[in-house]
Amino acid sequence: MAKKKTKNHITSEALAVSPSETLSTETLLAMYRDMLMSRRIDERAWIIHRQGKIAFHVSAIGQEACQVAAAYAINTGIDYVCPYYRDLALALTIGVPPLDFFKSLYGKAGEISSQGRQMPSHFSVKKLNIVSGSSVVATQVTHAAGLAFAIKYRIEQGLQDPDDENQPRLALTCLGEGSTSQGDWHEALNWAGVHQLPFICMVQNNQYAISESVEKQMAVQNVADRAAAYGIEGVIVDGNDILACYDVLYMAAQKAYRGEGATLIEAKTYRMTPHSSDDDDRSYRTADEVEAWKEKDPIKRFQEVLLERGVLTDKLIEEINAEIMQEVDKTLKTAEAAPLPPPEAAVAPVYAPVIGGN
Repeated sequence: MAKKKTKNHITSEALAVSPSETLSTETLLAMYRDMLMSRRIDERAWIIHRQGKIAFHVSAIGQEACQVAAAYAINTGIDYVCPYYRDLALALTIGVPPLDFFKSLYGKAGEISSQGRQMPSHFSVKKLNIVSGSSVVATQVTHAAGLAFAIKYRIEQGLQDPDDENQPRLALTCLGEGSTSQGDWHEALNWAGVHQLPFICMVQNNQYAISESVEKQMAVQNVADRAAAYGIEGVIVDGNDILACYDVLYMAAQKAYRGEGATLIEAKTYRMTPHSSDDDDRSYRTADEVEAWKEKDPIKRFQEVLLERGVLTDKLIEEINAEIMQEVDKTLKTAEAAPLPPPEAAVAPVYAPVIGGN
């Protein structure tokens, strides 16, 4: 099979068109609201953890831009998504209800991803084609590559119309740059390149693999430098600029839909919080560094763009924030009041019932 020639580094500035320029005012406001909703839910999770109400939280604060952009760039709820534990904004934007996220933090009955059995932020919703992941990092990438292969196989065998928007036409997966040292990641990228799969791998390079900086994590300057080794396209984008992220993700999605192969996207961003609620980030980075990155806050940047365009006003910002805070307050109270699973729920449906046994 002849290999397609690929351009290994493109930037949003180099794109022939700017898909984000076609977004309506309503869509821009919805994207802003989705980012802010994720942030406020995330902040509340930290508060209830510090109050001793929940045992664990892993945060998406600072990484909302690329995640929300990804949800808007694909056929949400139809295309397969294999997220990682930091994909709160992505999961919420695709359609995971805030109530279910709070239920997962408390381990309450009826939680959508695992009925309260799994760790929080292990997103899984069958009806939205969000595929359950593991705490073992990078395993989700092989799952996404396999799903992408299945999509291509079904199209080639005439089992699926390649233009049917009601059928999955690509698989998207996300991970941090630290996870790219795992063998699963390299195997999946090689598979995607060999078979020219409808596959998008978005690496959210937040500068730290738990406590290890990028310089200690990999010998190359960029994760996207590795794309050439697999014969796929590599893209570097400012992960804190939601419109730039949307541009490259949209182009990658359209390429996948056209059957033109996989894309590795490296979104350069920053984790503003500790790795998780069990981490003390003061041991490996300075407060000055964190504060400097907070000046690049993706929500603040998008807000400034929308104010300049006249899409937002100071009054509307206050109204949206008040509405979201009210929703978060109400949802959290509902989650806290929800019942815990009964003891017998620890068995079913994890294990099939014994039929005809003694």
